[in-house]
Order: sequence, then structure tokens, then C-alpha cells
Amino acid sequence: MIKKILLFLFCSIFAFAVEQNFLEPEEAFKPKFEESKDKIIFNLELGKDIYLYDEKLKVFISKPEKIDISKEVNLPKPIPYEIWQVHFDDLKIDIPFSLIQSKTKASDVEIEVQFQGCSKAGLCYAPMSQMKTINFSDVVVEEKKEVEKATPIAQNETDVIAGTLKNGSFFLVLATFFGFGLLLSLTPCVFPMIPILSSIIVKAGDSGNLTASKGFFLSLVYVLAMSVAYTIAGVLAGLFGANLQVALQNPYVLVVFAAIFVALAFSMFGYFKLELPQSIQNKVNKTTDGKENQGIAGIAIMGFLSALIVGPCVAPPLAGALVYIGQTGDAFLGGAALFVMSLGMGAPLLLIGLGAGKYMPKPGGWMDSVSKIFGIVMLAVAVWMLDRVLSANIVMYLWALLFIGAALYLKVFEHIIARLITTVILIYGVLVFVGAVSGASNPLDPLSKLTSKTVVGQVDTSKLKWNYVKTNAQIDAAVKASSKPVMLDFYADWCISCKELEGITFKDPKVLAKLNEFTLIKADVTKNTDDDKAMQKRFSVVGPPALIFWDKDNKEIKSSQIVGYKNAEDFLKIVNKHF
Repeated sequence: MIKKILLFLFCSIFAFAVEQNFLEPEEAFKPKFEESKDKIIFNLELGKDIYLYDEKLKVFISKPEKIDISKEVNLPKPIPYEIWQVHFDDLKIDIPFSLIQSKTKASDVEIEVQFQGCSKAGLCYAPMSQMKTINFSDVVVEEKKEVEKATPIAQNETDVIAGTLKNGSFFLVLATFFGFGLLLSLTPCVFPMIPILSSIIVKAGDSGNLTASKGFFLSLVYVLAMSVAYTIAGVLAGLFGANLQVALQNPYVLVVFAAIFVALAFSMFGYFKLELPQSIQNKVNKTTDGKENQGIAGIAIMGFLSALIVGPCVAPPLAGALVYIGQTGDAFLGGAALFVMSLGMGAPLLLIGLGAGKYMPKPGGWMDSVSKIFGIVMLAVAVWMLDRVLSANIVMYLWALLFIGAALYLKVFEHIIARLITTVILIYGVLVFVGAVSGASNPLDPLSKLTSKTVVGQVDTSKLKWNYVKTNAQIDAAVKASSKPVMLDFYADWCISCKELEGITFKDPKVLAKLNEFTLIKADVTKNTDDDKAMQKRFSVVGPPALIFWDKDNKEIKSSQIVGYKNAEDFLKIVNKHF
């Protein structure tokens, strides 16, 4: 009898469950994200007799950090049901991009919507969530496409180059970046590497067996090592925002490297030889090509360090590649572009190696004279590096001593042309010394303090008035307080292109007249502090020099952003488009 009762109850319960026909979770809740040009939309379709608990409905930014934005989105109004506040209707939640970007500056953001509901029939479901990743670099591109249908938007050079990487074919991108490298080879970034490589080749010529192929090979080792350094530093900067080249512009690093060049100079003068210890040489020389391998490693190391320390160069191609890597995470294409760009930068160095190997005369007494000249050049490279660390006036004294000392040292030459050249060098050294005493800071214009005149009653426009800022908050305050257009200059003491802008472009009379119409603010990022990094990250600046502009209504004009050195004509061409 009891068995029959239990069997009846079991069948009744089973029949009731079948009759209720509870929905599976994927039938009860059908979530879906949609994107429009200015927001992301979360839609949740509810099954029959399904409702949601209002207190379980949450909206988060879950990555890069968890931020609750539930109270800042327009959630539908709940209704009472039994003792709960619930939602019976399908949901539609708008999440504006502007709200997301006000909470985080990250380009990759993950949105999460959490919810939990029940069936009127009495079944409650486990908590659920739906996530959506947004890449704001792609969102910006889509917005631009929509706007460009009506009005074309001007882009700055960095954006154009980053776009080339995104939209161009692989081989077209590589060819384009090789061309960029050739153009960069004409900038001061590469000039210091010429005497370094030349001194290596001159040293190799001492043995008398320097051929065109060997000269080219030595140059190739140097250039390949340089390219690898640029590529590694660039990919790290793009992926992690850590610019290795900037980090190595530390005063201690620069002083040590300058001391190495002083040691190389005295080696060129013949005071001592820089070579491996004899015990190591004996082991290496047991192989047939030991002596050659001994030099190749040193050349590769010198090329690698030269790229990172001697020639840090931020120009639109490099900045564009780093922006592309940072936005897409595509380190392969970005790294390949940087590598071929570095090969383009090194093309003149390859020609030097090829020409030196082919046309260099046979060893003789003249080699000692050439070695001494390159020793002086090594000292000049050391002073050039210390220019990033020491005050401008002290560097002026160093240049003066170098010119005067070089003239006296080379006076031993008896050739009339050599004597004439050394006399000119001596006179110029004296002029630089006089300029240093007068307080001048530019060795190319040593008498500027003695020759500049300002007419009484006339405003001296030869100097620009800069307001220095150290944080993003100070930048915002300076822009807001200005009734004129604003230009922000990212500068560093170790940045050679920054000094070119100051010493050449900003001293042009037409540029001076134009800049006097602006409020000028400067961010000195020499020390690369956390605040420095935050300012650069805000404007997607990978390194100085970079110029950011706002109009008189405090609106940033992104298409006028300038990265790298520009001469006066090119600078005015960009600025005059918008101001």
C-alpha cells in the first residue's frame, strides 16, 4: 500500500514538472550587445513569466579595473512583486562611450552586465553575466568614417602613419617605412653614428686587408645591431608603454657612455690599446677566424648601444609605429616596420663602409693622422652627449677647450692647408670661449649675447615666454585660463631635436611672430617621472619633441599635433592651417 502511495506521489510530481515546462537558462534570458557610433547598447530579452531582481542588475567596467557604473546609466524603473523590486519587461540599457572614457583612459575596455532572475512558476536561476570588449581605437576609426562621409577630417602625421600600418598591405608598409628611414638618415639622429662607424673602419684598416666587401660587412654588422635595438625598444614601448630609449637617457648612463668615448679618443691618439685580455685572445685565436670574431662582437655591441643612447630619435614614423603597436597589439608588423625603418636609417652607414673598403688607401703614416682626427671626433661626440646632462654654459666651455686643444694638437701638420684649417679652428675656439664668458649657450652662435640689441621702447620678441607645467591638472588649468590659443611643448634636456626646435625653428622671425599669438606652456620630461609619463600617455606622445595645440575656445586641435623636428617653413605650414 505504501509503495503504491509513493509511486502515485512521484508520478504526480513528475506530471506537474512536465506541465510547468521550466525554461532552460538560454531560453529564459537572451542577452545581446549592440554598438552605435556613440554608445554601446545592452538588450536582454526575457522568456515567458520570467522576471529580474532589480538589486541584482549591475553594470560594470570590468577591465582594466572594476568600476561600478550602475547608478550612472539609465536603468529601467522596477515594479514591486511580492516583497521584491523586479523587472518583467525586456531590458534595453544605453552605456555612452563618453561615460566609459570619463572613467578610464584605456583603449581596450571590457563592459560587464550582471543579472539574476526567476520564473513565476517558482524556479530561480543562478546569477549570470554578459561581457563585451570595446577597442576605442576602432571606435574612433568608425566614428571618423561616418563623419568623413560628410566632411573630411585632417589628421596629424602620426595618425596618418598609424593608419597606413592598419590599412596598408604588408610589403607596401615595409617599403614605406624603409623610405621613412632614408629620410630620417638625413636628421641629426644618425650623424653621431657616422664618426663611430668610421673610427671602427679606420681601426680595421690598420691591418692592411680592408676590402670593399669587408668594409661593407663591418657596416652591416653595426647597422643590423642598431636595427635590432630600435626594434626591441620600439616593440616594448608600444606594448607596455615603457620607452627603453628614454629610460637610458639617464645622466649616469650618459656620463658613463661619454667616458667610453673619451677612452676611445685616447686610444685613437695612441696612448693605449683597447682590446681583450691576452688570455682571452689566445683562446679565441685558436680558431681560424678568431680575430675577426673578436671584432664583430664589439661592433655589434657598439651598434646596439648607439641606437639606444647616442641616437634616440622620435619622429612621426617612429611615433606612428608605436601608436599602432599600442592600439592593436600587433607587435610583428609594428616591429617589422621599425626594423626596415632602421635599415633605411643605416643605409648611409652601409655606403660609408662600402666606400671606405673600396677607396681607402694602403696603410701608411697617414693612418696615424687620420686616427688622431677621429680621436678628436670621439671627444666631440662625448661633449655632444654631455650637452644633455650639463648646463649649456659649461658645455660652451667644453666646446671652446675642444676647438682650441684640437687646433694646437693638429698644429704638428706641416701641410699649408692643414695649418690653415687648424688656424681657423683655433680662432673659432677662441670665439666660443669668449661667448661662454659672455653667457652664450649656442656654440653655433657664440657671440649672440654681444651682438643682440633691443631698441629702447620696443618689445624684445627674441625670447619666448614659457609657463612650465608638471602634471595634467596644471595643463588643464593653463589651457582653461588662456584667452588665446595654447601650444604645449614636450621637451627634455637629452633631446637633440628639442634643442633644434628651440635654437633654429623658434628663433625664426616669422615663427616668433606667430608664437607670440599663443599662450606657451612647456612640459619638461627629462626625468621621466610618473607625472611625466602620465602627461605623455594622455596625448599619446611616445617621446619628445611633441607639440600639442588648443584653439582660443580651449578645444584641442589634434590634427595640428607635431612630432619631431620641423623647420620654420614646415612648422608654419601646419600651424597656419588652424590658427
